Amino acid sequence: MTLRLVLLWALDPAERDALLANEATKRWTSSNQVLMEIACTRSANQLLHARQAYHARYKKSLEEDVAHHTTGDFRKLLLPLVSSYRYEGEEVNMTLAKTEAKLLHEKISDKAYSDDDVIRVLATRSKAQINATLNHYKNEYGNDINKDLKADPKDEFLALLRSTVKCLVYPEKYFEKVLRLAINRRGTDEGALTRVVCTRAEVDLKIIADEYQRRNSVPLTRAIVKDTHGDYEKLLLVLAGHVEN
Repeated sequence: MTLRLVLLWALDPAERDALLANEATKRWTSSNQVLMEIACTRSANQLLHARQAYHARYKKSLEEDVAHHTTGDFRKLLLPLVSSYRYEGEEVNMTLAKTEAKLLHEKISDKAYSDDDVIRVLATRSKAQINATLNHYKNEYGNDINKDLKADPKDEFLALLRSTVKCLVYPEKYFEKVLRLAINRRGTDEGALTRVVCTRAEVDLKIIADEYQRRNSVPLTRAIVKDTHGDYEKLLLVLAGHVEN
């Protein structure tokens, strides 16, 4: 895993995302989560550059591979997510937020979780607009949308939908959970730990580490020391070390 960490860190972010996305299209375990994570936590330009790097590296498009390797509702959600180019300004249309909050509530109440309109809102609206919509949803209907999406805790598509919402609105909470599950499980999920530390070290790992300490009452670096060893531990701490400065 040390070599894997070095390999990923040596790549520029777009190349790294292209590699992670390509690996995700080739396996089922957690692959949908990784594709969604890349699509929803990168800026519009970062995602565009990742798609361009994918095209150059693999001589085909990311969209083509996602369409080929996913099926059903998963394909219906993931394909527009990886194809997205969101507006990134802070302007919000409150009338639209109210309308789409009502629309989302109606579809979720009807258990139409993969409805075209649900996916359209999540895949095309700016993050500021989605945040306004989901705030109105909670204020108007009493529940956070992810609580209403827990109707069937064992439903894998609903789990992906909840993660999509979290990535778009609270990425630090999403990544904290990925790290918590990676570190606290029996046998460390080194793949997830490596991916998050590598991809977020220069972005928002400080915020993620703060969320981790708030949620677990333990500093992230201490959790890494407890759960890893050798050169792998040292490299992780170098990448994560600045978060406590």
